[in-house]
Amino acid sequence: MSAALEVSGLEVAYRAARGFVPVVRGVDLSLAKGRVLALLGESGSGKSVTLRSVVGLTAREGARVSGRVRVLGQNVLAMDSRRQLDLRGSQVGFVFQEPMTALDPVFRVGDQIAEVLVRHRGATWAEGMARARALLDLVQIPAAAQRLRAYPSELSGGLRQRVMIAIALACDPPLLLADEPTTALDATVQIQVLLLLRDLQKQLGTAVVFVTHDLGVAAEIADEVAVMYAGRMVERGTAEQVLLAPEHPYTRALLGCVVRGGYAEAPLVELAGSPPDLARLPPGCSFAPRCLSAFGPCGTTEPEERARKAGHWARCHL
Repeated sequence: MSAALEVSGLEVAYRAARGFVPVVRGVDLSLAKGRVLALLGESGSGKSVTLRSVVGLTAREGARVSGRVRVLGQNVLAMDSRRQLDLRGSQVGFVFQEPMTALDPVFRVGDQIAEVLVRHRGATWAEGMARARALLDLVQIPAAAQRLRAYPSELSGGLRQRVMIAIALACDPPLLLADEPTTALDATVQIQVLLLLRDLQKQLGTAVVFVTHDLGVAAEIADEVAVMYAGRMVERGTAEQVLLAPEHPYTRALLGCVVRGGYAEAPLVELAGSPPDLARLPPGCSFAPRCLSAFGPCGTTEPEERARKAGHWARCHL
C-alpha cells in the first residue's frame, strides 16, 4: 500500500534567548493511504509541531526545520511558500484545535468553505456555495442552508468544529491532519465529532494523523499509535499493540493515569514529575528522571529503537 505521508529525520528548533531549542528531534513516520495514526503525549511533547511541519507552517513561524517530509511523494520542505500554499487545502486538510480562532469571525460560514473551492479547484462562487451546502450536510449540520449564512460566533463549539472539518474536506484531500480537534468540546459533543471523523474517514478513504493526549480518543479512532516524549517518538505500533501491550515505561505510565469505569475504589496512579526543559535535556533517556524502571545506562546513553514484535517498537534500554 502506497504512503500518503513519509517523514524522515524531522528536526524542528525554535529560537530562544539561549539559542535554538529543539522541539522535534529525529521523528520518522510513514502512514499508508486510508489509515489513521494517533500521536499521543503530554502537552509540549512535540505532537502539534510535528503536524504543523508536515504542511510547512513551522518554517513560516521562524523555526529551523530539517529532514524530509513527503506528502503523496512530494517533498514539502523543498517547496517554496507558493507551492506549500497550493498543497494546503487541496491535498492536505487541516483541522485546528480551536475553531473559534481558526475561523474568520467577520465572514459567513458558507463563504469560508466556498473560498477553499474557488482557490484550489477553480470553482465559480455559485459552485462553491453549492458544494459548501453539501459539505454541511456531510458533516451532519442541521438546517445546512440557514447555517451557510451564519457567522462563527452564532454557532456552538461543536458546530464550529464541524465547519472546520467541512473546510478541511472541501477538496477531498487524501491526507487529513487533525490537531486535538475535540479538546475544547464537552464530552457528549466530543464523542459525536469523533464518530463523525471516523465515519467520514472510512467513507472517503482518507489517511488521517490525529493529535491527542486522550488515550480513549486514540482507542476510538486509530489504526496505529505513536507516543511522543520530549520531541522524540518513544513507541510506535498498532493501536492494539501500544494500548493493550505497551512496551515503553512512559506509555505504561500514561495508561496508568486513565480513570476507568468499575474502578471507583482504586487509587489514581500519578505520573510524577514533569517533562524536561527542552533547552536543557538530561543526558541519556529524557524520561529517565521520571521512570520507575530506570537503571545505569538510562542516565548516560540515549536508547535506540528496539523492535518487540512486527511493526511494534520502543525506544528503551529495557
